[in-house]
Amino acid sequence: MSVDQIPIGKFSLMTRLSQKALRLYDRKGLLVPEVKDSFTGYRYYTVPQIEQGMKIKTFTFLGFSLEEISMLLDAERKGNYESIETCFRKRLDEVRLEVGQLQRIEGILQGACKHSGKVTEIFNMSVTEPVIKEIPELRVLSKREKGNFVETIGKLINEICACVSSPENQRNRVKATGPIMFLCHDEEYKETGADIEISLPVSGRVSVEDPGMEIKILPAIRAVSVIYRGPYHGVEAGYNKIFSYTEENNLETFMPSRELYFNDPAEVPEEELMTEVQVQIKER
Repeated sequence: MSVDQIPIGKFSLMTRLSQKALRLYDRKGLLVPEVKDSFTGYRYYTVPQIEQGMKIKTFTFLGFSLEEISMLLDAERKGNYESIETCFRKRLDEVRLEVGQLQRIEGILQGACKHSGKVTEIFNMSVTEPVIKEIPELRVLSKREKGNFVETIGKLINEICACVSSPENQRNRVKATGPIMFLCHDEEYKETGADIEISLPVSGRVSVEDPGMEIKILPAIRAVSVIYRGPYHGVEAGYNKIFSYTEENNLETFMPSRELYFNDPAEVPEEELMTEVQVQIKER
């Protein structure tokens, strides 16, 4: 063993990376020992590899996956700093979503603590009794994409509202004629790649520049409807009430379902948010 060769145990101590992690990085090609003893299988590193180990440790702390870390290290070697910046911005957006979710969890837990820790308070959500509604066709400005719920719904709502408020559409006196709504086209819940459509009923001559946005007619539907009051993350209480009702009344449900948002989370507290849930039905 040369002077420059550092055994895995000592290298682990120097970098504060466990030997288990170092073996994983070796298998993934992120941090391959300079020397491997073919007889004993011992791994030996070099001093320059300490910096590489610290970079991997920092990227891991920042929440990047091993695949992303591999891409970042490769981009650095090639001087592709644009790709690095893009990856950092993507991770920043993810962190902001995570922070928002943690803040909502904090608010729920604080509220539960104020009620002597009663677990039932967490589930004390307001849902009206289900009613069957005949909903007429609607002329809407619509955009449909795949993605995760929180990020994609917020993005599409902003784009729809920006289109309506554009100078040209304001000159054309384009107006919203109903609440903005989310249409879910999936038959099952998806963490990512959900089929999401945001629509806003509008009147007037709408000018659309976004190629993914369109004016369309939503068909008339017959639906079971409830009004849910509370944070968006608890809207499942509305669906639960609807599906219980449809089972009891021998009604078949089908997609897309609709969620209509009656107020703005930037303007009212979460507990006062009003959402109408509509699920299409037909007789079995």
